[in-house]
Amino acid sequence: MDVAIVTVGDELLSGETTDTNASWLASQITDRGAIVRRILTIPDDRDLIADAVADWHDEFDAVVVTGGIGGTPDDVTLEAVADALGREYVVHEGIRDALREKAARFREKNPELVSEYDLRLDVDAASSIPEGATPISVDEGWAPGAVVENVYVFAGIPNEMKAMFARVADEFRGDSTAKTLYTPAPEGALHDALEGVTERYDVAVGSYPRSENRPGRVRVSATDEPVVEEAVEWLRERIETVEPPTE
Repeated sequence: MDVAIVTVGDELLSGETTDTNASWLASQITDRGAIVRRILTIPDDRDLIADAVADWHDEFDAVVVTGGIGGTPDDVTLEAVADALGREYVVHEGIRDALREKAARFREKNPELVSEYDLRLDVDAASSIPEGATPISVDEGWAPGAVVENVYVFAGIPNEMKAMFARVADEFRGDSTAKTLYTPAPEGALHDALEGVTERYDVAVGSYPRSENRPGRVRVSATDEPVVEEAVEWLRERIETVEPPTE
């Protein structure tokens, strides 16, 4: 299963917000055996989002888009996805009914924070998704995400995004398996071993340099688990390894 990730937000490109969503999603998807082939960050621009989704939804098994949903003027991601897939952008009655109830409860508890007029407008905006999409509603967030064809749209706020991903995580299953070795050796010293293992085994190898507090990593992946095990054992005999660091 080949996956592309698109993170949306002007604040990501300006450096005001660190994009932790892409790395978290890539890790979760990879752990389930799928393979992340692309990661792209783009601004809150409806045309740019639509172009990226239109290009990638045919090329990859799944496209994950995070950020830019909610109901404020710059939340254009779901509209853009509708454009990309040639669908109308419509109010989902089930979402609207649920959000009206949620809004009423919120206003009762926090009357000083929001007017009934403001909530009504926000409900209408947040209830719209591409026609035929399946909404992803979570307690952690206000506006729902959505699944439409092979495009998964999540909120940008990390705890909301993680809750939405949990609802569909089982759909990101693939045949890839991987093992990681940890080594104190500098990356340059690993060249011969890494070149040798890919010549002998049908595996992909990633090398990640050591830092001040962490050893380097060598990640071996393939669709055949026994081949991965053999390749890892071959590497253990040729490079110095250490125990995985404790988090």
